[in-house]
Amino acid sequence: MTLDADEFVRRFLIHVLPNGFHRIRHYGLFANASRAANIALARRLLGAPDPAPSSSDSDNATGAHENQPWNTCPCCGGRMIIVETFEPGCQPQLWPLPAIRLDSS
Repeated sequence: MTLDADEFVRRFLIHVLPNGFHRIRHYGLFANASRAANIALARRLLGAPDPAPSSSDSDNATGAHENQPWNTCPCCGGRMIIVETFEPGCQPQLWPLPAIRLDSS
């Protein structure tokens, strides 16, 4: 399919989120609730080999307290990763990076 530059940019920008929005994948093939089952099914249908099991050493490197109750999400029970801690009333040191803006003029 061949597109004019204007039509290509229009279709591309349909997928760009406005400032302040974050893409969340709750639906589809890679939805968190059934991701492992969907990936296993896709591998089986494609005839792809199963991935090699990860070693316990690499699992322990992600966090020493990964099985602690304070490290689980209160909403979904998943593992939380601490990015930064700061005192109440203080500003975080790692502010979100500004969104990349596309100049279509």
